[in-house]
Amino acid sequence: MDKRLLELASCRRVTVKVPASTANLGPGFDTLGMALSLFAWVEMSVSTSGATTFDLHGEGMDGLPQDKSNLLYKVAQLVFKQAGAEVPELHIAMYSDIPLARGLGSSATAIVGALVAANALIGEPLSTQELFQLATELEGHPDNVGASLFGGIVVCSWTKGEEAQHVKLQPPPGLETLVAIPAFQLSTEKARHALPAVVDRADAVYNVGRSSLLVAALASGELELLRHALGDRLHQPYRAPLIPGMTEILARAGEHGALGAALSGAGPTLIAFVDAASSGKAALEAFLQETMQNEGITAQTLWLAPYGEGPQVNVAELCDDAVMNDGSGENGGTDLPFLDRIKGERLS
Repeated sequence: MDKRLLELASCRRVTVKVPASTANLGPGFDTLGMALSLFAWVEMSVSTSGATTFDLHGEGMDGLPQDKSNLLYKVAQLVFKQAGAEVPELHIAMYSDIPLARGLGSSATAIVGALVAANALIGEPLSTQELFQLATELEGHPDNVGASLFGGIVVCSWTKGEEAQHVKLQPPPGLETLVAIPAFQLSTEKARHALPAVVDRADAVYNVGRSSLLVAALASGELELLRHALGDRLHQPYRAPLIPGMTEILARAGEHGALGAALSGAGPTLIAFVDAASSGKAALEAFLQETMQNEGITAQTLWLAPYGEGPQVNVAELCDDAVMNDGSGENGGTDLPFLDRIKGERLS
């Protein structure tokens, strides 16, 4: 093990801001993703208490493990192992505006945040492509992690045992999204169990055509083509029974000002794609809310812009400070607590 990397890590506190993501974009099952302007923050430093400690904030975060079974800790250790470093005790903080198990890439942001933070903590020995490969293997598909790691729109390809590949597209100007986030969780595992083991060839051909048209439309900025490109026969019809109101929203969002709509990832969040210059935004938002309400579902709606960049990394060199601590801000020193350091960027 390289002791120099531990010495470097001991003098650093890394804070990473990671964008949420929407995956599939309708027909691009497990291959297309887009970063969104909703964020999580992961902070990492070497613990000075002799034990691994956590400071977790956000919806559902209080139910996560605060020991070495925590995903953030385990992901960090994968980075250290691959880089030949040994950093056994960490202080890890996280705040997320991204709701858990809603189809907005909450697990992907945690994985990407931990990978990037751990890598920066020891001087970035791993390349971004190496982090992408690790993230894909951990998540099981490249679309969410690719969008959060690279930003923008990602077109990905991966088969287990092979190297993950991607191409990044900048989101076309004028594209905006409206998400409806139901007040219930839907695990990716449950959503995948709803899918058939075999699909009809006509349905496969349909999706190849729509997915190809969608990539071309996004690359060229021809937003009107989204009305024809967002169709899907591989996963959305089978998942619709799990999400009341989904069938109506996908079928009728275009009547209320959307360019089209899709299930975000495995759901249950639904996402509408909108021309930012549209005059029908209020009507569209009302349609989504009323449709969910008619099904007895409480849902939060958010207008989110596509996000063109990957994680933002801030490295504080603690050894240059007169006071060092574990990042908690509770030692009476001059360091601000974690939530105060990111104050002003959070939704709440």
